[in-house]
Amino acid sequence: YKIFNKEKKKLDMTVPKEHMEERDTVLSNLEKLKDNDYIAWIGHATFIIKLGNITIITDPVFSKNAGPLIFGPKRFTEPALKLKEIPKTDIFLLTHNHYDHQDMMTIRRFPYKKAKVLLPLKLGKYFTKNGYKDVNEMDWYDEIEINKNLKITFLPAVHWSKRSLTDTNKTLWGNFLINYKGKKILFGCDTGVGNIYKDIGKKYGPIDLTFINIGAYNFYPIMPYRDKSVYHTNPEEALEVAQNLKSKKVIGMHWGTFVLSLEPIMEPPVRFKNNAKKYGFKKEDVIIFKIGQITKL
Repeated sequence: YKIFNKEKKKLDMTVPKEHMEERDTVLSNLEKLKDNDYIAWIGHATFIIKLGNITIITDPVFSKNAGPLIFGPKRFTEPALKLKEIPKTDIFLLTHNHYDHQDMMTIRRFPYKKAKVLLPLKLGKYFTKNGYKDVNEMDWYDEIEINKNLKITFLPAVHWSKRSLTDTNKTLWGNFLINYKGKKILFGCDTGVGNIYKDIGKKYGPIDLTFINIGAYNFYPIMPYRDKSVYHTNPEEALEVAQNLKSKKVIGMHWGTFVLSLEPIMEPPVRFKNNAKKYGFKKEDVIIFKIGQITKL
């Protein structure tokens, strides 16, 4: 840990201007595209996905740091929108309870508590005690039909859960498969590689669009290898998972917001794009967003 923290301080924290859209641009694009299906990246694993008249938010984190109270890694890029600026949200997806995904400040202050919350087993209490009424805990392979066009299935991921010293793996974690009018979007929990993705690819594939983590993979010497983590795919492994899912397009997320590990902050998207062909993807089908980018689906 001592070496890890020393190395962390040496990272170049220069954020290129083009990594983020200006907030005015984000707000104006949000207004322009309000009648379209779109995807917007707010930062880290927080996306807004609009499908017809349903707006979904994923793992919303609007706090300045990912940890209890004032502790944990601080953001080095701001969220693309303030919490009060997000559009009316109908579905709140939570993949697992790590602090950079389950953010209690955001949950407490979330402006749309009538949203339908879908989340792993044993995490419902964090929402019911904060005024949410429609809270749905899901086991792996559970399905919830939202309307005749939209169904959401909870699927396994290669990860873990923990929020305190005594609750390791006491709550579940997982991926969400969003099936909208026959198109399939897989929103990944943090995940490492695993044979489960071949199984999911066979049973549920081909996936039209996969969101997957491409950052937080170099924990050496806390973990035994450089550039490899059991619980987070590196950019090449992310492509391998997407290939196993028979995914047509893949978006890299979980980078460019918090320093969780030791790879250079702008390295993940470069490796992700550069290795597309090796895993059978066209370069344009391996997608990197700017923070604040809003793109028609």
